[in-house]
Amino acid sequence: MAERLGVAIVGVGGAVATTAIAGIEMIKAGSNSLDGLPLADRDVAGMVPYRDIVFGGWDLTGDTLGDCALRHGVIGKAELADGAAALNDMRPWKAAGSTGYCANIDGSNKLEGGHRGVVKQIQDDLRRFREEKSLDRVVVVNLASTERVPNAGDAALRSREAFERGLDEDDAAISPAMLYAYAAIDADTPYANFTPSVAADIAPLADFAAERNVPVAGKDGKTGQTFMKTVIAPALRDRALHVDGWFSTNILGNSDGLALDDPKSLQSKLGTKGSVLNSILGYPVEDHIVMIHYYRPRGDDKEAWDNIDLTGFMGQKMQLKLNFLCKDSILAAPLAIEIARCLDLAKQRGEGGVQEQMGLFFKLPQTKGGEPVHSFPEQQLILDTWLGGKRA
Repeated sequence: MAERLGVAIVGVGGAVATTAIAGIEMIKAGSNSLDGLPLADRDVAGMVPYRDIVFGGWDLTGDTLGDCALRHGVIGKAELADGAAALNDMRPWKAAGSTGYCANIDGSNKLEGGHRGVVKQIQDDLRRFREEKSLDRVVVVNLASTERVPNAGDAALRSREAFERGLDEDDAAISPAMLYAYAAIDADTPYANFTPSVAADIAPLADFAAERNVPVAGKDGKTGQTFMKTVIAPALRDRALHVDGWFSTNILGNSDGLALDDPKSLQSKLGTKGSVLNSILGYPVEDHIVMIHYYRPRGDDKEAWDNIDLTGFMGQKMQLKLNFLCKDSILAAPLAIEIARCLDLAKQRGEGGVQEQMGLFFKLPQTKGGEPVHSFPEQQLILDTWLGGKRA
């Protein structure tokens, strides 16, 4: 009998989560379309098949996932009446939330009881999920809205001992994302951070994951504009075309865009999006500008526009312009699915702590201490080597 993997999602009512769940449910219902799933053509021993993935998770809304999906507008009534009908009967578990960390996102389906109480309830949910769904293993994936950056110098974030004291004292320095990460690691459950929020990348939690030999990975899913940047920049470098400036702007109108309409949350996102060029090119791009704008009418149909100023042979100036009109969740959902499968594979292989080989999925890959690799071709080679499986 095939083993079943549970994927517990933080922000399960969001556009990315409902899209991921709908896609897997349609595969279970008989769809043969595996377009957009990067590892669908791999034969890797131990990697769970898509049909054997089961979803659950937390959200600040108590609406059914079918209602959430309709609100986001990525999938429609036709899918919810057919292969993705299971979403109509799925409801989120109560979630940890804080308007102090995410000013524009709140809801009534909220956990109460202080930090320790919230951690216990998260772990109770994981235990119940595994038992009720007869799951062999569970992973946690954070797909929630972007939180603000913690205050510099927060004492609770400096060491394991300080973090534990912070939990006891309900220290405001500890965010909801950190509570989920701690709860997962403490429950020996792999954890991935698909958001720019600070979570398992702080030293106390990274050390905790290594100590417990629990796989963790993050952060901020690399889906659209930054994905293209990490593909194109290595080619410009290798052709000795000097990047004089790179102007990037985005417009989007989904809940992610709403969260980023708060300046403090936006700063978290800009920090991960703007970190890749200097590393790839080997020199600082002085005029590297990244902008994100919430534009409600666009919904999930994001537009990313780039202007790149170049200097070539004999000092001649050139420009490269890119316009990527994409569906944000259609790009992100398959990555979240593959991240869950890779984390589970790492767990089966006994590989705990930070999973550096998963860096190609993230804008700011978490490392064990060194500088992250940002070049997509290099990241792909690292993952391929780790997977060890053949392409179909």
